[in-house]
Amino acid sequence: MKLLIIGQTYPEPTTTAAGSRIMQLIELFLEDGYDITFASTARSSQLSVGLESMGVKEASIRLNERSFDDFVFQLNPSVVVFDRYTAEEKFGWRVTEQCPNALKILDTEDLHFLRKAREEAVTKNKEPDLYSDIAKRELASILRSDLSLIISEYEMQLLKETFHIPESILYYLPFLVDDVSENDKKALPEFEERKDFMTIGNLLHTPNVDAVKYLKREIWPEIRKQLPKAELSIYGNYAPQYINEMHNPKEGFLIKGWTEDAMTVTEQARVCLAPLRFGAGLKGKLLDAMRSGTPAVTTSVGVEGMCGTLHFGGMVSDDAKQYASMAVELYSDKEVWKDAQEKGFAIVSQRFQKKHFSEAFLALVKMLLNNVKEHRQEHFLGQVLQHQTTHATKYMSKWIEAKNR
Repeated sequence: MKLLIIGQTYPEPTTTAAGSRIMQLIELFLEDGYDITFASTARSSQLSVGLESMGVKEASIRLNERSFDDFVFQLNPSVVVFDRYTAEEKFGWRVTEQCPNALKILDTEDLHFLRKAREEAVTKNKEPDLYSDIAKRELASILRSDLSLIISEYEMQLLKETFHIPESILYYLPFLVDDVSENDKKALPEFEERKDFMTIGNLLHTPNVDAVKYLKREIWPEIRKQLPKAELSIYGNYAPQYINEMHNPKEGFLIKGWTEDAMTVTEQARVCLAPLRFGAGLKGKLLDAMRSGTPAVTTSVGVEGMCGTLHFGGMVSDDAKQYASMAVELYSDKEVWKDAQEKGFAIVSQRFQKKHFSEAFLALVKMLLNNVKEHRQEHFLGQVLQHQTTHATKYMSKWIEAKNR
């Protein structure tokens, strides 16, 4: 079975949760025996995973060029995974034309329209407007795809109940990790062996940038009043200059940049801070914190989709002063800290185990491959949208292609 993944960028799992997510999918399909090709219009970076060393072929593709038609026709994949809706917009119609029987799967990563609506709500101090042009584009992409992978239960509910997307074209697939064994737990540093606070995240990602500014402006000064010797280490690649300029050792506010091993720096800290005021999907930094035995303080946006009916492995607040007080309590009280750590381990064990999801997902893909015609007939609206999009996008793309020639 041939699988083609069309990526927005080459995976960088040490810098982004999105990079970790696509690598989890690649590993899942490799284990099931798929012959995988990863294609992107972007170039790989020094931080990109060496996919070819894993047995994954790499291909460079170009936008608005017929060369992609020839490439995908010759490859003739059984399954095509689009990394976010923009990849489906650009290449989905070409895949449909050249490989009409290929199963098309959209990996949403998170709902972009939800994240953008929340960002605008925070920056403009208004209620989120979900009914945007981005929502129209992303929902159309979901409807055109045979199956869309949704990483958060909250987003599953939103799509089904607010936008009435059929559940049979949606599939809940969260982060997929291995359990934290008892030996792993014993190897982790104890409360007394840990010190200071940390946060981490790709600093091209606007929710992470906003969180750093929020920490600097409102939260960290409150924490330092109560813990004057504490330090906060901020890890993340691609920081803009104004974030780097926030580095201030006298205030204990340390911009440390990219780290090769996020798990190690997380497990060395006593508390993880993630004051995300907007965003969507699941937060990889919080999952890593729980796997590292590091309790966290986050917001209602940060905790969304993480816990189900379980208690979060830390504390949650959307108020800056309360957030700071919670961080100090978690940092200072060993019993509270230990209880939060155990709750985090329980979430990892019960909600993100790879073995709980992989078999059922791969079985569904096989079933859809064997019944793709019937599946599309049941969701004919997607074919209507595909028809209209093909006509609208196809001729614009061909015009650009001719212009470039």
